[in-house]
Amino acid sequence: MTLNNRAGHSVLRIEEIIEKLTGPGGCAWDRRQKKEDVGKYLLDEAYEVIDAIDEGSPDALKEELGDVLFQILFLAKMAEKKGEFTLSDIVDGISNKMILRHPHVFETRQDLPVDEVRANWQRIKNRERGKGDDESSPIDAVPRSMPLLMAARTITSRAAGKGFDWEETDGVVEKIEEELAELKEAIAEGRKDRIEGEIGDLFLSLVNLCRFVQADPEKALRSSLRKFSARFSFIEESLKREGRTPQDAGMEELDALWNRAKEMERNR
Repeated sequence: MTLNNRAGHSVLRIEEIIEKLTGPGGCAWDRRQKKEDVGKYLLDEAYEVIDAIDEGSPDALKEELGDVLFQILFLAKMAEKKGEFTLSDIVDGISNKMILRHPHVFETRQDLPVDEVRANWQRIKNRERGKGDDESSPIDAVPRSMPLLMAARTITSRAAGKGFDWEETDGVVEKIEEELAELKEAIAEGRKDRIEGEIGDLFLSLVNLCRFVQADPEKALRSSLRKFSARFSFIEESLKREGRTPQDAGMEELDALWNRAKEMERNR
């Protein structure tokens, strides 16, 4: 992929649109935006990119990437107006960073194994932050705004990289069973001060299992939420045809409809 003249002109056009929106006579709403506001929009758009990827729709992905690009350029324009940095500074910075962090490609031209590439990346990153070649703590540089399931996987992955990990899946499963037993105990004792902590431990153990079996916890939960929504919609529609709602049905009937929805999924 190359940034040809057409692409360059297209980016310039977006910059001109942003300048118009945020300048005198532009849009009152756009002019009042702060970096924190645009940052939230950027995060929202990034999630929509993930949805588009999951859908497998090139058109949807193209549109959502455009939305992300707009938010990035909007932030860049805000910074430029304050004399902080420009879009060129951003592009130069990331270009230099990628070259620096891939010496096996741009300097020595070595075909290294993936594990060694990742280790080199972390060492170079540590040196950039003034830490020498020392490995960072598992919790270093985990963004505070990162979704917690993702943060949990990142931290446990880093801990595993330092040898703090199980040897087999059975060990992870046993840990989940242990945490579940402790949660049941806290619930049985009515220990509200313990229940939340035990739920957190169970979540963390489940994320660890996802990492161990190479499953994405965010993707797994997103898939389950979609299934839940589809099955509950089936229940609502089934009862609606009879002039009823889920509140009008007993749990036994709701469970039967739920199982019917599951069966229909299997037969598709």
